[in-house]
Amino acid sequence: MHGWIILDKPLGLGSTQGVSAVKRALRDGGYGKFKVGHGGTLDPLATGVLPIALGEATKLAGRMLDSDKIYDFTVDFGVQTDTLDAEGVPAATSDVRPAPGAVEAVLPRFTGPIDQVPPAYSALKVDGERAYDLARAGEAVVLASRAVTIHQLSVLSVEGDADALRSVTLRAHVSKGTYIRSLARDIALAIGSVGHVTMLRRVKAGPFDLDAAISLDILADAGKGRTLEHYLLPLRAGLDDIPALPLDPDQAGLLRRGQVLAGTHADDGQYFALLGETPIALVEAQAGFVRVVRGFNL
Repeated sequence: MHGWIILDKPLGLGSTQGVSAVKRALRDGGYGKFKVGHGGTLDPLATGVLPIALGEATKLAGRMLDSDKIYDFTVDFGVQTDTLDAEGVPAATSDVRPAPGAVEAVLPRFTGPIDQVPPAYSALKVDGERAYDLARAGEAVVLASRAVTIHQLSVLSVEGDADALRSVTLRAHVSKGTYIRSLARDIALAIGSVGHVTMLRRVKAGPFDLDAAISLDILADAGKGRTLEHYLLPLRAGLDDIPALPLDPDQAGLLRRGQVLAGTHADDGQYFALLGETPIALVEAQAGFVRVVRGFNL
């Protein structure tokens, strides 16, 4: 059981609870003990793609944190909450309701490299303390802006009449570190109103999308029925953006011992090194030398 199970995380479930659900399914099916970890936190109030790494795939979970994500989200206008989502209490109000064209007009300002101030209610640390703990304690939380990239931003649907919108649903393809709640806040402010997120769904994380995702019910049934392997994506599915580097047995042996391959003809860059169909390592090629970045014990 080395690979990925992609959960369609339901509302109200935390990422660590998703990991626990996979561990429980493994126990129920008698699969034995494997390392299990998630490939990127998804808030309890968000739904959608949550990659769960099993066995040797946990060595690649960090790459998921660095990967691009795609989200669908709904912004309700007129109220900004302290958490910037439906869980919080009102912090600001506005009578301004934008016309549909106003939303479209400001989106180019939030496309490409931008600076973004994260929400006060976030897991970022301030002087060693989680920002959300400080905010819940009533302390003023000031977070520094950070550079992120919004690769694409588009309107999916609107609610309201021809002159004034109650809400808008958007799709955003974003870089790591992007806070959708902050993006929603800033879009609402840019059109002269305020707003907060009422729906957030991750439709893609790195190479994984909803087509591969399964519900908790299917996960539980697969564990009890010993059919989890039917839903397990291979380890290399997390590296579909990296070319393969075929090895001969001698080369594979050297890399397994952590040694460097010399005299290869691979262009500089990262590769997924394979002996036949067996993953050996994630490697880095540079100037004809190939070094192990992350080895797999398979």
